[in-house]
Amino acid sequence: MRVVMFGFQTWGHRTLQALLDSEHEVITVVTHPPGEGAYEKVWSDSVADLATAHGVPVIIRERPDDEELVTVLKELSPDVIVATNWRTWIPPRIFTLPRHGTLNVHDSLLPAYAGFSPLIWALINGEKEVGVTAHMMDETLDAGDIVLQRAVPVGPRDTTADLFAKTLELFGPITVDGLAEIASGRTDFVKQDRSKASFFHKRAEEDLRIDWTWSAEELDRLVRAQCAPYPSAFTFHRGRRLEIVEAQVSAARYGGTPGRIFYREGDGVAIVAGADARRGRNHALLVLKVRTDDGVELSAGEYFTHMGGYLTAQP
Repeated sequence: MRVVMFGFQTWGHRTLQALLDSEHEVITVVTHPPGEGAYEKVWSDSVADLATAHGVPVIIRERPDDEELVTVLKELSPDVIVATNWRTWIPPRIFTLPRHGTLNVHDSLLPAYAGFSPLIWALINGEKEVGVTAHMMDETLDAGDIVLQRAVPVGPRDTTADLFAKTLELFGPITVDGLAEIASGRTDFVKQDRSKASFFHKRAEEDLRIDWTWSAEELDRLVRAQCAPYPSAFTFHRGRRLEIVEAQVSAARYGGTPGRIFYREGDGVAIVAGADARRGRNHALLVLKVRTDDGVELSAGEYFTHMGGYLTAQP
């Protein structure tokens, strides 16, 4: 089939490579301009560079809603559009233009975790598996009929980087296999159960702020979700920002007030956590490595020279 691809960052790069290696003809690529946001600098393999290297025309757009783009796409007359990690709304006059419509590839097990940063949100929420969904685009974001879906397990100490590596391997194959389903003439794809749908916003600075009333288990997942190369979760100590680079759940249970710098356990320092920590039934977040506001990484033992005091959500 003749394919126009809308894609961005490493997800789009991997998808485009699979299409170039397939029997399909990629006739044009539409991609975003490079962004300045923290999350756009992560996994930033260039779709434009890959397309250009293979002689595929490239169109740069922040939003695909102008008359010039519509005219170009009509003249190209693609059989199908493939969209991967496209960050802005694609209007119906675009996604319905090809005779086979538009296949969107999203890195969650829809209908759950539609929207943005699904791997980070899923890890924070303790999901047992994550995955990728290839679905037909319709008027509601990430809500179209499911063509194919593939899952991978979340390991007990996985980070978002680990989950990215696992799910990235699925993008190329599920795209090519999804196109095969469409080319076969199938239209009886699986309707999404909207009662099970959830939609998540883009992650921002506020989403990295540690709330010590969360349980130690939740905070451990937050730290792993915000692993390098993503921005780290942060708190404040004595009025200065402190990033938590590495942590785990304590072996012992600690009682008191959330955020209290309490006790040395092994190579870490236990920070009291949980809204009901006063009952003494909770594990603490065992902080292992931190980064100061001037960018210096230290072990918890090096940084916390004395016990006592508090880590707080505000300076």
